[in-house]
Amino acid sequence: MNNVTWRVFICAATVLGACGLAQAGERDKGCSLGTLDGSYALAATGFSIVAGLAQPKAILEVIDFNGDGTLSVPAATLSVNGAIVRVPPGGVGTYTIEDDCTGTITFNGPTFDIVAARHGDTILMVQTNPNNVLQGTAERQSREHDRR
Repeated sequence: MNNVTWRVFICAATVLGACGLAQAGERDKGCSLGTLDGSYALAATGFSIVAGLAQPKAILEVIDFNGDGTLSVPAATLSVNGAIVRVPPGGVGTYTIEDDCTGTITFNGPTFDIVAARHGDTILMVQTNPNNVLQGTAERQSREHDRR
């Protein structure tokens, strides 16, 4: 390569490398409230401890995260010790999420510790209320802008 061609090659490589670093930096960012944005389907199973006895429970739920620390529940079905409860739409709650993608979800009563995937497509959850052993996974079904 002659000197001019070599300099052009080095400049192009430098520019492309800097673009790649910027994109990698964007991908490597941690989580924020906006990481959880959209409609998620939650499936969770576990037990409630009532009078010292474990009663099985399962939950199927749709959770809409608003990207700002608030959420709503348009649909939920619970099975507690075999009794089925269909919860009417309108439930609300709040959530936190730290840069390391750990956080909390608080409904009117139940509370959960969570770990979210970096891009927010999956959330692992465990209930933190006493006398409850419940864990589940929520998967994003659509993003906020897809629902409008």
